[in-house]
Amino acid sequence: MPLELPKRVPVAQPLRIAILNLMPKKIEAEADYARLLSASPLPLEVHLMKVRSHVCKNTSAEHMQAYYRFFDEMREERFDGFIITGAPVELLEFEQVDYWDELCDIFAWARTHVASTLFICWAAQAGLYYHYGVRKYPLGEKMFGIFPQVPLLPELPIFTGFDDVFNMPHSRHTEVREEDILKVPELTLIAKGALSGVSMVMARGGKDIFVTGHAEYAPMRLDTEYRRDLGKGLPIKMPYNYYREDDPEKGPLVTWRGHGTMLFQNWLNHYVYQETSYDIDEIHS
Repeated sequence: MPLELPKRVPVAQPLRIAILNLMPKKIEAEADYARLLSASPLPLEVHLMKVRSHVCKNTSAEHMQAYYRFFDEMREERFDGFIITGAPVELLEFEQVDYWDELCDIFAWARTHVASTLFICWAAQAGLYYHYGVRKYPLGEKMFGIFPQVPLLPELPIFTGFDDVFNMPHSRHTEVREEDILKVPELTLIAKGALSGVSMVMARGGKDIFVTGHAEYAPMRLDTEYRRDLGKGLPIKMPYNYYREDDPEKGPLVTWRGHGTMLFQNWLNHYVYQETSYDIDEIHS
């Protein structure tokens, strides 16, 4: 008797993920997010967004023209997930950033056109300020290295598979403070570090997730930043808890990659996919 194989089930339409890439080196950031998103078994369709009010100086115009669309060209579309990256503008007041007005339009648009938004590093600070009035504070020295974080609500789906402590890269000159987060009833502090402070905040049941670090960073990213700043003569300390035996010549000891992958997979599985209709004929209708 021949073996009867199960019938193939219809594959749902891909989840539509938009990425507003504000990082100066666009291609490196694209690779970071592509590595994490591609680990998902879910079908994904990624759309790269750019702003009109700022011209990128570190990535070719040809690349931006070929792979990115302006926000105003995408604003009538709906997306299952949205990622807003960090940006090297922390020491400016938010209103001094040349694309701030356009970014505010994007923040407002995401509330009605996106199932869940993931705000990364500076974008987390900017989103918390725009939506909830949470201010940022300058640090005495750069928060730079790999810092242990503790999930405060480990039962949340975003922490599925996480250990009691997980590491996350941080590379920033400013911070948001726990006492300010706790004053806002709509915000829930869900992870923090003894040294790095607030690391993850949630709002609207996971429709907004703010991450102050860089779970997406590739192994050599902090090394590149460290050597770049040394070369410029900037005051920079060796990244904390990063190099093997604190020796840059021995390279990084990678301790965050597994949890970084889980964070993005959990976001996709529980906060993006679960918000998508199971009737594929109704998806994005």
